[in-house]
Amino acid sequence: MKNFEILVIGGGPAGITIAKILGRKKRVGVIRPEDNSMIYCAMPYVLEGLIPIEKTFKKDELITDAGANLIRDKVVSVSFDNKIVVLENGEEYQYDKLIIATGADPVIPAIENIDLKGIYTFKTQEDLKEIYQAVEQKAIKRTVIVGAGAIGIELAQALNQSKIECHLVDMAGSILPSSIDIDISKEIQDEIRHLGINLHLNSKVCALSGADTIENASLNNGENISLGNSGAIVFAIGMQANTELFKCTPLNIGEQGIVVNNKMETNIKDVYAVGDCVQFISGITGEPVFGKLATNAVPMARMLSKNLLGDDRIYKGFYNGVATKVGKYFVGATGLTEALAKNRFDIVTGYSELTTTFPIMPNAKMAKMKLITDKKSLKILGGQVVSEIPVTDKVDIITLAIQADLTVKDLTSLSYSAQPYQSFFPANNLVVACAEEILVKLKNKLKEDKCCAL
Repeated sequence: MKNFEILVIGGGPAGITIAKILGRKKRVGVIRPEDNSMIYCAMPYVLEGLIPIEKTFKKDELITDAGANLIRDKVVSVSFDNKIVVLENGEEYQYDKLIIATGADPVIPAIENIDLKGIYTFKTQEDLKEIYQAVEQKAIKRTVIVGAGAIGIELAQALNQSKIECHLVDMAGSILPSSIDIDISKEIQDEIRHLGINLHLNSKVCALSGADTIENASLNNGENISLGNSGAIVFAIGMQANTELFKCTPLNIGEQGIVVNNKMETNIKDVYAVGDCVQFISGITGEPVFGKLATNAVPMARMLSKNLLGDDRIYKGFYNGVATKVGKYFVGATGLTEALAKNRFDIVTGYSELTTTFPIMPNAKMAKMKLITDKKSLKILGGQVVSEIPVTDKVDIITLAIQADLTVKDLTSLSYSAQPYQSFFPANNLVVACAEEILVKLKNKLKEDKCCAL
């Protein structure tokens, strides 16, 4: 029986990160059941025809060239007492330390006729291949995408580009409900409609029908979307931790995944968990929060790997910086939305709008920002950005401000750069302008309160 100092179940972003850091320093095995590790966020662009499907496959050499062993099979059981992992092919591997990085699976709602042909999720290589082949063969003419998060929106745009009639459905009152507030989403929603995508908000798919293949989707508002005999429905309503393997074991599993501490340790000695399969907390509220993003999985895996080499680091929590593109707009957000923050804090919000270059320059475009702040401490709780150029740099600045417990007063003194083709005039900055507006609001409120007291 082969022994590994570090055995990882899962070959996604977390597993690859662990292999890169530890592969040449310890005996590392990475077990991956899938044919390929995918670049999931690039999958819609295959359907759009921007890249070939092969470009979404991560190279196995990311693991093997790092000095780790790639084991291509499925784990069927784990004995924590004996420190043994058993594979589907019957092989057994012993470990000194086990890292669980099994990821997450798409949520599939409990709706009658959910097994009809033409109903998909959008997460795996097989999902992508099935939808891609159907599009290529022109077997799909109408689609319903359920879930107006980043995946659903990007998928709807991709299919819309292929001249497929698209209906985007979400039970919330606005798109990207976990990332941006309604006041920021208006222009984005208008852009979705402008692209020709049918947007159904405050709506839920409550019934499916068809003989053998999906033909109709009924919404809870009484509306019926007819798909005929060439339709498809794709569910993109969320992810759930892949923990089925450990269901009848002593491993502590919460509602959102495997329970770990801030060093990714589980309740079982020498067993760790990282990435989408874990339940963890918000770095802002300290409460369990959804955070199934590659940008969370990788820092978790990096921190754990460094600790296994002798460091003493901790993982403070999820901030959930995200970004997407909708038509001509780039959208990004981090931390808490106003809708979430006001349930826990007394908040004040600020807005700014400048151009992406000096206004005198050709092709100057719009850029907007919203900050959410705790009125008592003045600390940043969240932020949202919409622009006609990429926004991830601004989202990352806001995330850093949250992580570092900076206040709006700190942000007003941000030292920034300026150049005609790359920023607004030196006289102002999107972040600074937003912070200044919040301070003005607070001063005005203080004056009002004093007047009322008199």
